Amino acid sequence: MEDLIKKILSDQIKGSLVTVEGGESKYTVQVISDIFKDKTIIDRHKVIYAVLDSYIKSGEIHALTIKSLTIDESNKV
Repeated sequence: MEDLIKKILSDQIKGSLVTVEGGESKYTVQVISDIFKDKTIIDRHKVIYAVLDSYIKSGEIHALTIKSLTIDESNKV
């Protein structure tokens, strides 16, 4: 499932760098993309939830921890 989540996020958020960890329907995703520029944390999370919506609704993803950064923000970490 980790690979599937990574593929879906990478395909839907063009030019993003995605990492996924977890298992048993509990995952942590980190998505680095300039699509997040000028977006609040809530709006950034909404983008990711929208992409993974069907997997969340089906229960395949039960818990999701999100780290969403712009490229500039990721360089400062």
